[in-house]
Amino acid sequence: MLRKPSTNASNPDLKLVKKIARETRTETLARLHASAEGLSSKQAEENRKEYGSNKIATNKHDSKLRFLAEAFLTPFTMVLLILATLSLFTDYIFVPANQKDLSTVVIMLLMVFISGITSFVQNVRSSNAVNDLLKMVSVTTNIKRDGKDQELPTKSVVVGDIINVAAGDMVPADMRLLRSKDLFCSSSSLNGESKPVEKIATKVPEFGKDKDYLDYPNILYEGTTIVSGSGVGVVFATGEHTMFGKLAQDISRNDIKETTFDVGIKNISKLLITMTAIIAPLVFIINGLTKGDWINALIFAIATAVGLTPEMLPVIVTTNLVKGSVEMSKHGTIVKKMNSIQNFGSADVLCTDKTGTLTQDKVVLERHYDLNLRETKHVLELSYLNSYYQTGMKDLIDKAVIDAAGDELNVNEIQRDYDKIDEIPFDFNRRRMSVVVANSDKEHGEHLLVTKGAAEEMLSVSTKMESNGKILPLTEDRKKDILAKIDDMNDDGLRVIMVGYKKNPAPVGEFSVKDESDLTLFGFLAFLDPPKESAKKALAKLKHDGITVKILTGDNEAVTRTVGLQVGLNVDTVYSGSDLENKSDEELAKMVEECNIFVKLSPEDKTKIIELLKKNDHTVGYMGDGINDAPAMKAADVSISVDTAVDIAKESADIILLHKDLNVLEKGVRIGRKVFGNTMKYIKITLSSNFGNILSIMVASSFLPFLPMLPLQLLILDLLYGTSCLSLPFDTMSDEYLKGPRTWSTKKLPKFMFYFGPTSSVFDVITFGLLFFIICPKLVGGNFNSINLAQKALFIALFHTGWFIESLWTQEMVIHALRDKRFPFIKQHASTAVVLSTFGAGIIGTLLPFSWLAKPLKFGPMPLSYMWVILGILILYILLTTVVKHFYLKSEKFLI
Repeated sequence: MLRKPSTNASNPDLKLVKKIARETRTETLARLHASAEGLSSKQAEENRKEYGSNKIATNKHDSKLRFLAEAFLTPFTMVLLILATLSLFTDYIFVPANQKDLSTVVIMLLMVFISGITSFVQNVRSSNAVNDLLKMVSVTTNIKRDGKDQELPTKSVVVGDIINVAAGDMVPADMRLLRSKDLFCSSSSLNGESKPVEKIATKVPEFGKDKDYLDYPNILYEGTTIVSGSGVGVVFATGEHTMFGKLAQDISRNDIKETTFDVGIKNISKLLITMTAIIAPLVFIINGLTKGDWINALIFAIATAVGLTPEMLPVIVTTNLVKGSVEMSKHGTIVKKMNSIQNFGSADVLCTDKTGTLTQDKVVLERHYDLNLRETKHVLELSYLNSYYQTGMKDLIDKAVIDAAGDELNVNEIQRDYDKIDEIPFDFNRRRMSVVVANSDKEHGEHLLVTKGAAEEMLSVSTKMESNGKILPLTEDRKKDILAKIDDMNDDGLRVIMVGYKKNPAPVGEFSVKDESDLTLFGFLAFLDPPKESAKKALAKLKHDGITVKILTGDNEAVTRTVGLQVGLNVDTVYSGSDLENKSDEELAKMVEECNIFVKLSPEDKTKIIELLKKNDHTVGYMGDGINDAPAMKAADVSISVDTAVDIAKESADIILLHKDLNVLEKGVRIGRKVFGNTMKYIKITLSSNFGNILSIMVASSFLPFLPMLPLQLLILDLLYGTSCLSLPFDTMSDEYLKGPRTWSTKKLPKFMFYFGPTSSVFDVITFGLLFFIICPKLVGGNFNSINLAQKALFIALFHTGWFIESLWTQEMVIHALRDKRFPFIKQHASTAVVLSTFGAGIIGTLLPFSWLAKPLKFGPMPLSYMWVILGILILYILLTTVVKHFYLKSEKFLI
C-alpha cells in the first residue's frame, strides 16, 4: 500500500482532479480536447508529446550510465586506483629521471579497465535480456483508438484516450468516468482498503465531503482494480501526473519483495564486514611490526581486505538469474521479477486452484435440471439471462452457460424479450450473483431477479421452491433432498450450482444484497470440468522433486475430492474455509500440514493458509489467474500466473507461464534450482577460498621477514580467480541436487568456511616452507639471512612468484573439488565452460612470470621444474579436500 499524497491546495494535479470531478462529461471532454469517439493515432502521438508518456520514472531505472558507474565504483577498482596513484608518486614523480617507471601504474589502470568493462558488459547484456523477456508479457488496455476498440499496451495510453474497463482490469491512468454499469473498484493499492466501492459516472462529490479525493464517485485512479461491472472513461492524467505516480516517484512501481536469498546476501555482507574489521587491522599490525615498513603494511592490509570480498558476486548473481530466465523462457516460463527465481527453486509447497491447472481450461454445461432432475429449457433460459447480462468478469461457468444456450435456445429472442435493469455483483463471501431484468412482454411486464450461486449459499437465502409448476415452501426435509441430489451429481464429478428467482423485487435503482432473500429455487446447473491428461504425471514429477501440491479452491468438497482422486492426490483429509474458523495458532499450523485439499475458500482464507505455511518454515509458491487470487499471490514467496490471466493477477505475479500446465512449471522449478545451486557454488567456494588465503597471509606475515606477496600481485590473483568464476552460471548441477528444494541459509556458511578454508591453508604453509627453506635458497645460493641485498631481492621475487602460482592453481582447483560431493574429474565433471575458464586462468597466471610483465610485476625467474611441485601439491590438496568433504557430510546433508 502506498500513502496518500498531500491534499494541500498547492498540489496542481489534485486541483485538476477536484475540478474534473465536479464537471459534466461534456465539460471534461472539452477541457481535454477529446471526443467520446476516441483519439486518432496522430492525435494520440501529439498528446503524448504534450502531456508525456504513461510511465512512472523512478530512481531505480537501469541506465548504461548507472551500470558504468557501478562497474567501476567497486572496492576492487577503488583499491587499484589508490595503489595506482601511490605508484605514480613513488615510481615516477618523486624519483630521478633515469629511474622513472610507469609500468606498474599502467598495469593497475589496465586491471581497472578489464574489471570494470567486464562488469559493465555483463550488466548491460543482462538488462537487455531482462527487457526482451518482459516484452513477451505485457498488461494491455482496451482503448478506443482510430474509431474502434483495441487492446493496446498500457504504456500507449495518453491524455484524452477513451478507455473501456471491466472486471479484472487494472486502471491504466487517472480517468473521469463517462459511463458506468454496476462498477465496483478496489483502491487497496492506494489506501489499503480491501472493500470495493461503487463508482458512478453520473454522480459528483457532495459539497463538504470532497476532501478525500479517493472517494470521488466519478473518478478512477491508476493502479486501482475493477472488481465487477464495467465502465467507460476519458484519461486526464498519465504517468507521473497521476495520483499513483505522485506516490511512486520515490518508490519503484515494481518493488520486488525481499526474498530469503536477499536476506542471506545481507547476512553475508555483515559477516564479511565483521571479518574485514578484524583481519585487516591484524594484517597491518603484524606486517608493520615484523617488517618495520608501515606504509607497505597498510597497502598490503587494504589489498588483503579486498581479497576477502567476493567482488564478482553481483555480476555472477545477475548472470545466473538472467541465464536462468532465458532458459526458462524457452520452456514457456517468463520471469517478471528476477530475484524470485531463488524462491522458485527453493519452493517446497505449491498452492493452486484446480480449475484450468489440474483440470482442462474449459467447463462444459452437462445438465440443466429442474429440482426433480428433469432437463428443462426454462432453467437454461433463466441461467442465460444471469450469465449474459452480468457485467462482472465472465468466468468459465458463464461462458459454458452462454455456449449451451446458443446451441439450444433462440438467444436473440431472449435478449429481445428481456431488458436488464440492474445487477448485484458476485463476491466471494456471498458466492452468488444476481441480475434484475424486465420482461418486455405486455402480458407479463414483470421485473425478475435471477440469482445463481453455490448450493449452500442459495439455500440460505431461499424460502420457496418450484416443483412441477407449483410453488412449495422450502422445508428442512426438502433442503436435505436437494443436497442429496447435489451429492450424487458431485460423486459423478459434476460441479453443481443452483438457480433461483424472485418476482417484482425492490423498486428500480434500489437493488442491493438485501434483495437476495425470499428466493424461489428453480433448478440445477451441472458442469463437467475434467482433469487434464497431463495433470497426474505432472503432479507425480513435482512430488518426485520434493514439492507438495495443495489445492486451494472455492469449489465444494465432493467435486474437489473426485478431481483429486483422478490426478493422484491424497484426499483422505479435506478442510473447508469454515473449518479454519475459531482455531488456535497451534491447531491451524497442524491443519495446513496434514491437509492438501482446502475447499470453499474465500480470498482471505487462501492468504491465511499461505501465511500459516510460511510460518511453518515452508517456501510457498502460489499459482493463480483471477481477481480473487491477487491477495494470495502477494502473500506467497513466489507468485505464478498465466499470460491469459486478468491484469491484477499478471501484475502481482513474479513468474508467468505462457501455458497453463504444471509440466511447464515443473521444468521451471528445476531450472530455478540450477540457478540457485550455481549461485551457492560461487558464494560458498569463494568465501572459503578467500578465508583460507587470509589465514595463509596471517601465518606467513608472522614468520616471514618480507611481505608474503606484493599488493599488486595479490590483486592480480584476485582478478584472475574472479574472472574465471564468471563461468559458474554455465556449470551443470547433478540430478540429485535438482531433485529437492534447497532453502538458503547463512547459518551454515561459517562452518563451511572453517572446514575448507584451513584445508587450502595447509598447502599454502607447506608451499611457504618449501620456498623459504629449500627452493629459493637453492636458486639464489644461500639462506635468506646469509645472502647480500641483491640476492635477497631475487629471493623475495622468487618467493612471491612461487606462492602466486600455487595459490592461483589451488583456488582454481577448489572450484572442481567443492562443486559436487563426489571425487573431481573422475566421479564428477564440471561443464566445458568451467574447465576452460579455470585451467585458462591458471595457465595465464603461470605464464605471467615468463612474460614481459614479469619485471613490472616484480616476479622472479622461477624454473619450469617448479610446476612438478605444484602438480604434487594439487594432487594432495584434492585428496585432503575429499577427506574433509567426507567428514563434513557426516553432519551435513548437502555440500552446496
